Amino acid sequence: MKKAFTMLELVFVIVVVGIMAYVAVSSFSRNPLREAADQLVSHIRYTQHLAMMDDKFDLNDASWYKSRWQIFFANTVGSGNTWSYMIFSDSPNYTGTPDIAEHAKNPIDTNKYLSGGYSAGNIDSTSALATTELNLGNEYGILDIDFVGGCTIANTRQRISFDYLGRPFYGIPHVQTSIYHDELNLKLLKATCRIELCTTSPCATATIDNKIIIAIEPETGYTHIQ
Repeated sequence: MKKAFTMLELVFVIVVVGIMAYVAVSSFSRNPLREAADQLVSHIRYTQHLAMMDDKFDLNDASWYKSRWQIFFANTVGSGNTWSYMIFSDSPNYTGTPDIAEHAKNPIDTNKYLSGGYSAGNIDSTSALATTELNLGNEYGILDIDFVGGCTIANTRQRISFDYLGRPFYGIPHVQTSIYHDELNLKLLKATCRIELCTTSPCATATIDNKIIIAIEPETGYTHIQ
């Protein structure tokens, strides 16, 4: 005797398959906040790698340490008034302004530089030389970034740099007056630096669904998503 599915069983199977399909599609749906965080973690680690591979020590230059590789976050006219970042080594004039020659090349597309745009530099967000993904506002909808914990600052810009051992610093390298001297707004990181990316502004009022936190650990510079 042949057995067949009842209408109720068929409906049940269709419902279950529909739920499974929804879950599968949802798992592949785009999460711009997570994408931005994953990219930024990768680029912070890349900055650390450059610093360790490209030691800036120069016996003939007493200010050689000001040229350490850094990742610089800013929100300026040149970035389209959105949050952006760039990776560069400030040399040979130590101005703090990233000129084209000082930028890291984009290893994926060497015709571009690792900059999402900056008003005081030679690359802005509309330039063909810019890497658009580094403009977190335009690419991922990031409306605010906070730097808290071991790298708390009082303004809308921040820099994280590394020495040849990969140890992280925060602040402005070109105003430093000695290799490891703790100064106002420039110090060796001694507590976990937390970078908060938010799709609402300000970050201080962002909910858990609108915020993701990247942590940089002191001494090792280990960077991860919390």
